[in-house]
Amino acid sequence: MLVENKMELEYIIRTSDHILYNCISSPSGLEDWFADEVNIRGEVFTFKWEGEERKAQLVSTKKNQSVKFHWLDEGKEKTFFEMKIKIDDMTGEVALIVTDFYEDGEMDEQKMLWDSAVENLRRVIGG
Repeated sequence: MLVENKMELEYIIRTSDHILYNCISSPSGLEDWFADEVNIRGEVFTFKWEGEERKAQLVSTKKNQSVKFHWLDEGKEKTFFEMKIKIDDMTGEVALIVTDFYEDGEMDEQKMLWDSAVENLRRVIGG
């Protein structure tokens, strides 16, 4: 059995919580930086990358705060990822907090995927 480990990544994004929330919660926002194509049917999002397709159910959302998706892969228990928006009380900086899971030995690869995706996000929103 593969062991999955939890990771939490924090990225400072120079934008408003409203703009960032749109980028992490809507199919068009997610297409701009996260996946090549994003379709939605009900609460199920279909993400496509270079021919690969994965489906995830939107399990929770809080306007301008967070989204949580549960991957619909069979045979895995911890198959969700979550993106939260945090605003620093002192500085007003907006941060994107990503919670995801990785299999043993794949932490660096998983982190690199998120780093690359967030760089795309920063380019899209100019932050």
